[in-house]
Amino acid sequence: MITPEMLLIMIRNIGEAIKENKEFLTDLDTAIGDSDHGINMSKGFTAVLGKLDGMEGKDCGTILKTVAMTLISTVGGASGPLYGTAFLKASSVVNGKVYIDRQDTIQILYEAIQGIKSRGKAEKGDKTMLDALVPAYEALKAAIENGEEIITAFEKAEKAAKEGVEYTKTIIARKGRASYLGERSIGHQDPGATSSFIIIRTITDTLKEAR
Repeated sequence: MITPEMLLIMIRNIGEAIKENKEFLTDLDTAIGDSDHGINMSKGFTAVLGKLDGMEGKDCGTILKTVAMTLISTVGGASGPLYGTAFLKASSVVNGKVYIDRQDTIQILYEAIQGIKSRGKAEKGDKTMLDALVPAYEALKAAIENGEEIITAFEKAEKAAKEGVEYTKTIIARKGRASYLGERSIGHQDPGATSSFIIIRTITDTLKEAR
């Protein structure tokens, strides 16, 4: 089970990881996008980090909703609405709950993906964050339904997300500014898929540290 206290630690770690990878994500976006993914994500999660102290004692749904609304209000470009929607949909799964169980983790990732698909009008294979998140979800769901430990399940989700990032190098972008490049977008990894992978990797690392 993931308690609100553990969830806050995860979010803090995610924020720090995004900030640490600001330049890397921006460099990836410079090659095929608007050159602002790392800058925008770092700005959004810096704002989230500033809200964490005020979320002590809140339930899991409230915490995730606060993250969502902060990202929506502070992050420019496409990433703010997309990640904001993902966290908002995730919050609805655990509204009022003081812990996140194994089944909740599956549903949280599922709802986040549905929100991104709806908001971004994208699917797996379009060279977006979904190319990391969908394989991660499938791996997480299969592992948990197979009775594996939550850490093992997230390790498999992390591996699948990383493979998804690598996959984005081989395909043509069909969404966003990168789509204007056509075949020239091949060979570049998607920045959104990369930031999604960083988030999943950070969740996995946080669970390991808490073990």
